[in-house]
Amino acid sequence: MVQELMVAVVAAASVGVVYVAAAAKIVKQYERGVVLRLGRLRNDVRGPGFTMVIPGIERLRKVNMQIVTMPVPAQDGITRDNVTVRVDAVIYFKVVDAASAVVEVEDYRFAVSQMAQTSLRSIIGKSDLDDLLSNREKLNQGLELMIDSPAVGWGVQIDRVEIKDVSLPETMKRSMARQAEADRERRARVINADAELQASKKLAEAAKEMSSQPAALQLRLLQTVVAVAAEKNSTLVLPFPVELLRFLERAQQSAPMQQQEQPQPQPQTQQQQAQHPQQPPPVTPASAPAPTPSGPARVTRPKPLARH
Repeated sequence: MVQELMVAVVAAASVGVVYVAAAAKIVKQYERGVVLRLGRLRNDVRGPGFTMVIPGIERLRKVNMQIVTMPVPAQDGITRDNVTVRVDAVIYFKVVDAASAVVEVEDYRFAVSQMAQTSLRSIIGKSDLDDLLSNREKLNQGLELMIDSPAVGWGVQIDRVEIKDVSLPETMKRSMARQAEADRERRARVINADAELQASKKLAEAAKEMSSQPAALQLRLLQTVVAVAAEKNSTLVLPFPVELLRFLERAQQSAPMQQQEQPQPQPQTQQQQAQHPQQPPPVTPASAPAPTPSGPARVTRPKPLARH
Protein backbone atom coordinates (compact mmCIF):
# COMPACT_ATOMS: atom_id res chain seq x y z
CA MET A 1 0.00 0.00 0.00
CA VAL A 2 2.76 2.39 0.92
CA GLN A 3 4.66 1.40 -2.17
CA GLU A 4 1.64 2.05 -4.38
CA LEU A 5 1.18 5.46 -2.74
CA MET A 6 4.82 6.28 -3.31
CA VAL A 7 4.59 5.27 -6.96
CA ALA A 8 1.47 7.42 -7.40
CA VAL A 9 3.21 10.40 -5.80
CA VAL A 10 6.25 9.95 -7.99
CA ALA A 11 4.07 9.61 -11.06
CA ALA A 12 2.12 12.75 -10.14
CA ALA A 13 5.33 14.63 -9.53
CA SER A 14 6.68 13.51 -12.85
CA VAL A 15 3.52 14.61 -14.61
CA GLY A 16 3.71 17.96 -12.82
CA VAL A 17 7.31 18.44 -13.83
CA VAL A 18 6.50 17.59 -17.41
CA TYR A 19 3.49 19.93 -17.33
CA VAL A 20 5.50 22.78 -15.89
CA ALA A 21 8.27 22.20 -18.38
CA ALA A 22 5.78 22.31 -21.23
CA ALA A 23 3.83 25.30 -19.88
CA ALA A 24 6.71 27.49 -18.72
CA LYS A 25 7.93 30.04 -21.30
CA ILE A 26 10.61 32.72 -21.14
CA VAL A 27 10.06 35.92 -23.11
CA LYS A 28 13.19 38.03 -23.66
CA GLN A 29 13.39 41.77 -23.15
CA TYR A 30 13.30 42.58 -26.89
CA GLU A 31 10.45 40.15 -27.59
CA ARG A 32 6.71 40.06 -27.09
CA GLY A 33 4.61 36.91 -26.73
CA VAL A 34 1.37 36.46 -28.68
CA VAL A 35 -0.88 33.72 -27.27
CA LEU A 36 -3.33 31.75 -29.40
CA ARG A 37 -5.84 29.69 -27.39
CA LEU A 38 -7.48 27.04 -29.50
CA GLY A 39 -6.54 29.08 -32.56
CA ARG A 40 -8.04 32.31 -31.28
CA LEU A 41 -5.97 35.36 -30.48
CA ARG A 42 -5.77 36.35 -26.85
CA ASN A 43 -6.01 40.06 -26.23
CA ASP A 44 -3.19 40.12 -23.75
CA VAL A 45 0.30 40.20 -25.26
CA ARG A 46 2.82 38.66 -22.92
CA GLY A 47 5.63 40.95 -21.89
CA PRO A 48 9.25 40.02 -21.19
CA GLY A 49 9.92 37.58 -18.37
CA PHE A 50 8.49 34.25 -17.19
CA THR A 51 5.02 33.24 -18.38
CA MET A 52 2.85 30.13 -18.43
CA VAL A 53 0.65 28.67 -21.14
CA ILE A 54 -1.66 25.68 -21.18
CA PRO A 55 0.07 22.89 -23.05
CA GLY A 56 -1.96 21.58 -25.97
CA ILE A 57 -4.50 24.39 -25.69
CA GLU A 58 -2.50 27.56 -25.92
CA ARG A 59 0.37 28.36 -28.22
CA LEU A 60 2.87 31.14 -27.65
CA ARG A 61 4.53 32.94 -30.58
CA LYS A 62 7.42 35.27 -29.91
CA VAL A 63 7.84 38.38 -32.04
CA ASN A 64 11.12 40.28 -32.21
CA MET A 65 10.64 44.01 -31.58
CA GLN A 66 14.16 45.09 -32.54
CA ILE A 67 14.97 47.18 -35.62
CA VAL A 68 15.66 44.83 -38.51
CA THR A 69 18.21 45.70 -41.19
CA MET A 70 17.26 44.04 -44.47
CA PRO A 71 19.17 44.46 -47.75
CA VAL A 72 17.03 44.87 -50.84
CA PRO A 73 18.38 42.85 -53.79
CA ALA A 74 19.65 44.87 -56.76
CA GLN A 75 16.89 45.69 -59.23
CA ASP A 76 17.32 46.36 -62.95
CA GLY A 77 15.22 49.15 -64.37
CA ILE A 78 14.96 51.89 -66.97
CA THR A 79 14.83 55.48 -65.79
CA ARG A 80 12.46 58.09 -67.14
CA ASP A 81 15.19 59.37 -69.50
CA ASN A 82 15.69 55.83 -70.92
CA VAL A 83 18.91 54.84 -69.15
CA THR A 84 19.35 51.26 -67.94
CA VAL A 85 20.51 51.14 -64.32
CA ARG A 86 20.90 48.61 -61.55
CA VAL A 87 19.98 49.87 -58.08
CA ASP A 88 20.13 48.19 -54.68
CA ALA A 89 19.01 49.54 -51.31
CA VAL A 90 18.75 48.75 -47.60
CA ILE A 91 15.65 49.03 -45.43
CA TYR A 92 15.32 49.48 -41.65
CA PHE A 93 12.03 48.50 -40.00
CA LYS A 94 10.62 47.23 -36.72
CA VAL A 95 7.42 45.65 -35.42
CA VAL A 96 5.22 47.97 -33.38
CA ASP A 97 2.15 45.69 -33.08
CA ALA A 98 3.08 42.08 -32.35
CA ALA A 99 -0.51 40.76 -32.70
CA SER A 100 -0.96 42.29 -36.18
CA ALA A 101 2.45 41.02 -37.30
CA VAL A 102 1.32 37.47 -36.37
CA VAL A 103 -2.28 37.57 -37.53
CA GLU A 104 -2.44 40.01 -40.49
CA VAL A 105 0.45 38.63 -42.55
CA GLU A 106 1.94 35.17 -42.91
CA ASP A 107 5.61 36.28 -42.84
CA TYR A 108 6.11 39.97 -42.31
CA ARG A 109 9.83 39.83 -43.20
CA PHE A 110 9.17 38.27 -46.58
CA ALA A 111 6.28 40.68 -47.20
CA VAL A 112 8.42 43.71 -46.42
CA SER A 113 11.20 42.42 -48.66
CA GLN A 114 8.89 41.91 -51.64
CA MET A 115 7.23 45.29 -51.12
CA ALA A 116 10.66 46.98 -51.01
CA GLN A 117 11.72 45.37 -54.30
CA THR A 118 8.56 46.38 -56.17
CA SER A 119 8.69 49.91 -54.75
CA LEU A 120 12.33 50.22 -55.78
CA ARG A 121 11.50 49.25 -59.38
CA SER A 122 8.66 51.75 -59.40
CA ILE A 123 10.79 54.59 -58.09
CA ILE A 124 13.47 53.86 -60.72
CA GLY A 125 10.94 54.19 -63.54
CA LYS A 126 9.64 57.52 -62.19
CA SER A 127 13.05 59.18 -61.71
CA ASP A 128 15.74 60.59 -63.94
CA LEU A 129 19.34 59.48 -63.87
CA ASP A 130 20.49 62.77 -62.35
CA ASP A 131 18.02 62.31 -59.48
CA LEU A 132 19.32 58.81 -58.78
CA LEU A 133 22.88 60.09 -58.64
CA SER A 134 22.53 63.43 -56.86
CA ASN A 135 19.04 63.77 -55.33
CA ARG A 136 18.84 60.58 -53.30
CA GLU A 137 17.27 62.12 -50.21
CA LYS A 138 14.06 62.87 -52.08
CA LEU A 139 13.99 59.39 -53.58
CA ASN A 140 14.59 57.80 -50.18
CA GLN A 141 11.63 59.65 -48.73
CA GLY A 142 9.40 58.63 -51.62
CA LEU A 143 10.50 55.01 -51.32
CA GLU A 144 9.86 55.04 -47.59
CA LEU A 145 6.30 56.30 -48.10
CA MET A 146 5.60 53.67 -50.76
CA ILE A 147 6.69 50.83 -48.46
CA ASP A 148 5.22 52.22 -45.25
CA SER A 149 1.67 52.57 -46.56
CA PRO A 150 0.86 48.81 -46.73
CA ALA A 151 3.22 47.92 -43.88
CA VAL A 152 1.15 49.89 -41.35
CA GLY A 153 -1.62 47.28 -41.53
CA TRP A 154 0.90 44.54 -40.78
CA GLY A 155 2.00 46.15 -37.53
CA VAL A 156 5.36 47.08 -39.08
CA GLN A 157 6.87 50.55 -39.07
CA ILE A 158 9.42 51.50 -41.74
CA ASP A 159 12.16 53.42 -39.98
CA ARG A 160 14.40 54.29 -42.91
CA VAL A 161 15.15 53.37 -46.53
CA GLU A 162 18.45 54.14 -48.24
CA ILE A 163 19.51 53.66 -51.86
CA LYS A 164 22.91 52.05 -51.51
CA ASP A 165 24.41 51.82 -54.98
CA VAL A 166 23.58 52.75 -58.58
CA SER A 167 25.35 50.75 -61.29
CA LEU A 168 25.58 52.23 -64.79
CA PRO A 169 26.60 50.68 -68.13
CA GLU A 170 30.19 51.21 -69.21
CA THR A 171 29.17 53.34 -72.21
CA MET A 172 27.22 55.67 -69.94
CA LYS A 173 30.16 55.92 -67.55
CA ARG A 174 32.47 56.96 -70.40
CA SER A 175 29.96 59.53 -71.65
CA MET A 176 29.58 61.02 -68.18
CA ALA A 177 33.36 61.09 -67.76
CA ARG A 178 33.76 63.00 -71.05
CA GLN A 179 31.04 65.42 -70.02
CA ALA A 180 32.66 66.06 -66.65
CA GLU A 181 36.06 66.50 -68.30
CA ALA A 182 34.67 69.02 -70.79
CA ASP A 183 32.94 70.95 -68.03
CA ARG A 184 36.13 71.12 -65.96
CA GLU A 185 38.10 72.20 -69.04
CA ARG A 186 35.59 74.98 -69.64
CA ARG A 187 35.85 76.19 -66.06
CA ALA A 188 39.65 76.05 -66.24
CA ARG A 189 39.69 78.20 -69.37
CA VAL A 190 37.31 80.73 -67.85
CA ILE A 191 39.44 80.95 -64.71
CA ASN A 192 42.61 81.30 -66.79
CA ALA A 193 41.05 84.07 -68.88
CA ASP A 194 39.91 85.86 -65.75
CA ALA A 195 43.42 85.60 -64.33
CA GLU A 196 44.89 87.03 -67.53
CA LEU A 197 42.46 89.94 -67.39
CA GLN A 198 43.35 90.75 -63.80
CA ALA A 199 47.07 90.37 -64.54
CA SER A 200 46.82 92.73 -67.53
CA LYS A 201 45.10 95.36 -65.39
CA LYS A 202 47.79 95.09 -62.74
CA LEU A 203 50.56 95.24 -65.37
CA ALA A 204 48.96 98.33 -66.88
CA GLU A 205 48.93 100.01 -63.48
CA ALA A 206 52.55 98.98 -62.90
CA ALA A 207 53.60 100.33 -66.30
CA LYS A 208 51.86 103.61 -65.54
CA GLU A 209 53.76 103.93 -62.26
CA MET A 210 57.10 103.00 -63.86
CA SER A 211 56.61 105.54 -66.66
CA SER A 212 56.47 108.33 -64.09
CA GLN A 213 59.66 107.05 -62.40
CA PRO A 214 62.18 105.70 -64.99
CA ALA A 215 64.47 104.43 -62.25
CA ALA A 216 61.79 101.95 -61.21
CA LEU A 217 62.22 100.04 -64.47
CA GLN A 218 65.95 99.71 -63.84
CA LEU A 219 65.27 98.44 -60.30
CA ARG A 220 62.76 95.93 -61.64
CA LEU A 221 65.35 94.74 -64.14
CA LEU A 222 67.90 94.24 -61.38
CA GLN A 223 65.35 92.29 -59.32
CA THR A 224 64.71 90.01 -62.29
CA VAL A 225 68.44 89.43 -62.68
CA VAL A 226 68.73 88.52 -58.99
CA ALA A 227 65.80 86.10 -59.24
CA VAL A 228 67.32 84.35 -62.27
CA ALA A 229 70.79 84.18 -60.74
CA ALA A 230 69.47 82.59 -57.53
CA GLU A 231 68.73 79.26 -59.25
CA LYS A 232 72.37 78.76 -60.36
CA ASN A 233 71.37 76.38 -63.15
CA SER A 234 71.53 78.62 -66.19
CA THR A 235 73.85 81.09 -67.89
CA LEU A 236 73.07 84.68 -66.95
CA VAL A 237 73.32 87.28 -69.72
CA LEU A 238 73.39 90.81 -68.28
CA PRO A 239 71.43 93.14 -70.58
CA PHE A 240 72.67 96.57 -71.66
CA PRO A 241 71.72 99.25 -69.13
CA VAL A 242 68.57 100.99 -70.18
CA GLU A 243 69.56 104.29 -68.65
CA LEU A 244 72.69 104.45 -70.80
CA LEU A 245 70.61 103.95 -73.93
CA ARG A 246 68.30 106.74 -72.87
CA PHE A 247 71.29 109.02 -72.19
CA LEU A 248 72.65 108.41 -75.71
CA GLU A 249 69.24 108.98 -77.19
CA ARG A 250 68.89 112.32 -75.37
CA ALA A 251 72.39 113.33 -76.51
CA GLN A 252 71.52 112.62 -80.17
CA GLN A 253 68.31 114.63 -79.87
CA SER A 254 70.05 117.65 -78.26
CA ALA A 255 72.70 118.08 -81.07
CA PRO A 256 70.22 119.06 -83.86
CA MET A 257 68.40 121.36 -81.45
CA GLN A 258 71.66 123.28 -80.73
CA GLN A 259 72.35 123.71 -84.46
CA GLN A 260 68.88 125.11 -84.95
CA GLU A 261 69.39 127.58 -82.08
CA GLN A 262 72.63 129.20 -83.62
CA PRO A 263 71.98 132.82 -85.14
CA GLN A 264 71.95 133.10 -88.99
CA PRO A 265 73.74 136.07 -90.74
CA GLN A 266 71.22 138.71 -91.88
CA PRO A 267 71.55 140.36 -95.37
CA GLN A 268 72.87 143.97 -95.46
CA THR A 269 70.80 146.85 -96.70
CA GLN A 270 71.85 149.17 -99.59
CA GLN A 271 72.90 151.95 -97.15
CA GLN A 272 75.13 149.54 -95.24
CA GLN A 273 76.64 148.34 -98.52
CA ALA A 274 77.39 151.96 -99.52
CA GLN A 275 79.06 152.72 -96.22
CA HIS A 276 81.01 149.53 -96.19
CA PRO A 277 81.86 148.55 -99.71
CA GLN A 278 82.69 145.02 -100.30
CA GLN A 279 86.35 144.34 -100.95
CA PRO A 280 87.13 142.13 -103.87
CA PRO A 281 88.49 138.77 -102.99
CA PRO A 282 92.26 138.57 -103.29
CA VAL A 283 93.58 136.97 -106.36
CA THR A 284 95.57 133.95 -105.63
CA PRO A 285 98.38 132.83 -107.85
CA ALA A 286 96.40 129.84 -108.80
CA SER A 287 93.55 132.03 -110.05
CA ALA A 288 95.82 134.42 -112.11
CA PRO A 289 95.74 133.80 -115.84
CA ALA A 290 98.73 132.09 -117.25
CA PRO A 291 101.02 134.17 -119.56
CA THR A 292 100.62 133.65 -123.27
CA PRO A 293 103.52 133.18 -125.61
CA SER A 294 102.70 136.33 -127.62
CA GLY A 295 103.29 138.93 -124.85
CA PRO A 296 103.35 139.69 -121.16
CA ALA A 297 100.38 138.76 -119.05
CA ARG A 298 97.76 141.34 -118.27
CA VAL A 299 96.46 141.80 -114.79
CA THR A 300 92.91 143.05 -114.54
CA ARG A 301 91.87 145.05 -111.52
CA PRO A 302 88.34 145.46 -110.26
CA LYS A 303 86.73 148.84 -110.76
CA PRO A 304 85.85 150.72 -107.60
CA LEU A 305 82.16 151.07 -106.85
CA ALA A 306 80.64 154.43 -107.45
CA ARG A 307 79.65 156.37 -104.42
CA HIS A 308 76.34 158.09 -104.25
